[in-house]
Amino acid sequence: MACAGAAQASTPGGASTSPAGGSSTTTSTTNNGGAGIGAPRTRASTPAHPIVQGTRAKIIHGVAYAPSYAPIQVQRVIWAGNKIRTKPYIYGGGHGVWNDVGYDCSGSVSYVLHAAGLLKTSMDSTGFESWGERGLGQWITVYTNPAHAFIQVAGIRFDTSAEDDPNPPPGTGPRWRPLMHGAPGFEARHPVNL
Repeated sequence: MACAGAAQASTPGGASTSPAGGSSTTTSTTNNGGAGIGAPRTRASTPAHPIVQGTRAKIIHGVAYAPSYAPIQVQRVIWAGNKIRTKPYIYGGGHGVWNDVGYDCSGSVSYVLHAAGLLKTSMDSTGFESWGERGLGQWITVYTNPAHAFIQVAGIRFDTSAEDDPNPPPGTGPRWRPLMHGAPGFEARHPVNL
């Protein structure tokens, strides 16, 4: 589970491109059990902002569906993750530019938090150790240490590591995965009131 983050950065000149914009996700994956992630296939029916009833998100064919009763920031985190869920792992990806060709662990966490208005500039995994408030959040928890960062949101996990994923999807970048129960060696942080 190695992922060294890049230095904190924003886009040149302080401008930022919001990851919340853009077109809908049209690529999904075949359900092979576990997190519902497997071989790629095209699904024209995947909505841009998929919702599932209740308080817990679900992964269906690799796409995360936001819970209908979650705060809008939580839903936006999930929808943003869907936009980059097939991107490759690139060391330093997502640092310095929001819409990158690939993402590292902290770059992908930064991307989804920025889309929800919870982060202004990208952070590396060490920076996340002092971000937000200490402990588990009700909806969102960022797990971080000097070498890796991932986010758990509304009952699912967005992570570049396949640890505890019974059916890891192809590729090396950020993917939706089942929750990881217990994260020894990680600091748990969460946004205020979430």
